[in-house]
Amino acid sequence: MEDTRKDILNEETKEEVVSRNFIEQIIDEDLKEGKAKEICTRFPPEPNGYLHIGHAKSILLNYGLAQQYGGKFNMRFDDTNPTKEKEEFVNSILEDIKWLGADWEDRLYFASDYFPQMYEAAITLIKKGKAYVCDLTADEIREYRGTLTEPGKNSPYRERSVEENLKLFEEMKDGKYADGEKVLRAKIDMASPNMNMRDPVIYRVAHIAHHRTGDQWCIYPMYDFAHPIEDAIEGVTHSICTLEFEDHRPLYDWVVNEVGGYDPKPRQIEFAKLYLTNIVTGKRYIKKLVEEGIVDGWDDPRLVSIAGLRRRGFTPSSIQKFVDLCGVSKSNSAVDYAMLEYCIREDLKMDASRVMAILDPIRLVIDNYPEGQIEELEIDNNVENPALGKRMVPFGRELYIEREDFMEVPPKKYRRLYPGNEVRLMNAYFVTCTEVEKDASGNIIAVHCTYDPESRGGNSPDGRKVRGTIHWVEANSAIPATVRLYENIIDEEKGVYNVEDGSLNLNPNSLTVCADCKLEPSLKTAKAYDSFQFVRNGFFCVDSKDSTEDALVFNRIVSLKSSYKLPAQQ
Repeated sequence: MEDTRKDILNEETKEEVVSRNFIEQIIDEDLKEGKAKEICTRFPPEPNGYLHIGHAKSILLNYGLAQQYGGKFNMRFDDTNPTKEKEEFVNSILEDIKWLGADWEDRLYFASDYFPQMYEAAITLIKKGKAYVCDLTADEIREYRGTLTEPGKNSPYRERSVEENLKLFEEMKDGKYADGEKVLRAKIDMASPNMNMRDPVIYRVAHIAHHRTGDQWCIYPMYDFAHPIEDAIEGVTHSICTLEFEDHRPLYDWVVNEVGGYDPKPRQIEFAKLYLTNIVTGKRYIKKLVEEGIVDGWDDPRLVSIAGLRRRGFTPSSIQKFVDLCGVSKSNSAVDYAMLEYCIREDLKMDASRVMAILDPIRLVIDNYPEGQIEELEIDNNVENPALGKRMVPFGRELYIEREDFMEVPPKKYRRLYPGNEVRLMNAYFVTCTEVEKDASGNIIAVHCTYDPESRGGNSPDGRKVRGTIHWVEANSAIPATVRLYENIIDEEKGVYNVEDGSLNLNPNSLTVCADCKLEPSLKTAKAYDSFQFVRNGFFCVDSKDSTEDALVFNRIVSLKSSYKLPAQQ
């Protein structure tokens, strides 16, 4: 990984040497030179959708830097485009950020709170001869803008007088003009090699109600104009954003300097986005999946929206670990989704209770076990973490086992249950298959066995070995449940997008629903977001949306094993 922070022990001095990423180096230098006294960062999403794993990197980076330097962290909504913004998205974003552990305390802001200051800033630019009202259409502005190799040409309205521009801009604010009829543009340089500096639009007419200010305004600032002003008003010292805004930095600095009066002046720093291989993060694609009913809302566990990851069972600490492993870099790269799965396995393997759940049950009857007898077996909640204690699990004559753990005609090297074979019932007894009971159609009704009473606990006093161990659930006390098994919503062999039409290559098997599962009774009181390891099946979480006390629903977070290995430098 590039530029990741590491604590290393200097072998000569035995002192800790801290490697700083490039953002930390910049902040260190600014503090040393007195350009900033108290660090202030921010996370400024537009409330036009749900946050995803990429946003988590920005949230945790900005919040982490504020914590590291004893500074402040601002939570701000860049709500300057009312055509796409909703209160629903505001609420979901706040919930996601709280869940991740970023605490903005009393520093919650909205760009719309600064509309009066932004309007006055535009007036300041007009009076300085740095902004003008333009009547060109959007298509004409693009045509006049030029290309990467050819300079643009001046708008015929560029030399309007200050007085005329002030009058026209006020009329825009008062609702005299229709959408698109006039815009306010910064007056910079139509021959600039940076296309963003070729007289960019900084205000447009939009007769649409805003989710907070209602119909108070019919002109709205553009992002590139609003953002630096928001940062400056709030005292943000380091405006940390993703790499696509690097070419916008000269405009950011231009706005701060030309409007003037800000101390300290915010400094924009760019870092590489977080990309995941074969994963959908684009809002328009997710929106389409939601609207077409392909997924169960923005929080579908197959999505990498923060809400979807939370519902699936990922933890804030696993996402923090993932972000830390990805590091901070100036170079774009893609990360394997398996790294995120690795992080949640690491997070849960010591803290999750290991319980027994049968996803595809068949009945097992122990014919020589006393009828009506139920004994309680004491079982470790997690053999690797004794601090989680033990629990009592009922065992009786009739059990459920996984259908795949029995075969009437097994292949070679099959070590589980088949006629005449002896296996270990996990933490219980040795059993030997004696008979297969079928209905008239030949379907298996039950597998019959005998057990060795001397093998309680899974060990035989005569020292004989059994090669197979299977898990089970006592039939009469078993809890019914629905279990959902998730795979990538994208067909990984084809890639994310169809090269012909740009559509998504969807995996038709991304969701498997096991509707007749049998769980051990200790799970009866499981609540939303509770996580467990189902032995041999994976890590699972109680669904927060569909699960009820009387009808439990579990989502598989991740399988137990993966071929993924951390890079050597990690």
